[in-house]
Amino acid sequence: MLMVEAILALRNWGPAEWDGAYEDLPNRLVKVEVADRNIFLTTDAERKLTSPEGLQKKIDDEVAKIDLGRAFVRPSGTEDCVRVYAEAGTVPNADGEWQFGVHR
Repeated sequence: MLMVEAILALRNWGPAEWDGAYEDLPNRLVKVEVADRNIFLTTDAERKLTSPEGLQKKIDDEVAKIDLGRAFVRPSGTEDCVRVYAEAGTVPNADGEWQFGVHR
């Protein structure tokens, strides 16, 4: 906390300026039912898939097309489904069906 206070003092910021420095991007979290969630293996704090092979590359390729895009897929711990999280710089892009063929 002392480091935070030092940085705020150097920037001449108060609580309002600090709070205003961050803004959530539009995002969506959807649940997709799958036959076997156990085939979806992750790394990097569940932000990257290692299995099924090739799926992470497809995700990365699609995300690269979106301004401020970020997405990940992780298996549910309790259900046969995966959770797909996606965010983008605009609401239309966050809502778009570019999200790896996931259609709501």
